[in-house]
Amino acid sequence: MSQLKITQIKSVISEKQNQRDTLRTLGLKKIGQSTVRNDDQQVRGMIRTVAHLVTVEEVD
Repeated sequence: MSQLKITQIKSVISEKQNQRDTLRTLGLKKIGQSTVRNDDQQVRGMIRTVAHLVTVEEVD
């Protein structure tokens, strides 16, 4: 199964609470922090919710 490297690039200040909660669920707390997650539908949905705050790369 492929994996995704998710990096937070923008602040959550002035964002909606559900977007803040989604970043916490992904394991991101501050700008520049990265996490690696399995590529599945749940993670893709979370990424879609905060797409303007993160960058996504595919990792082998």
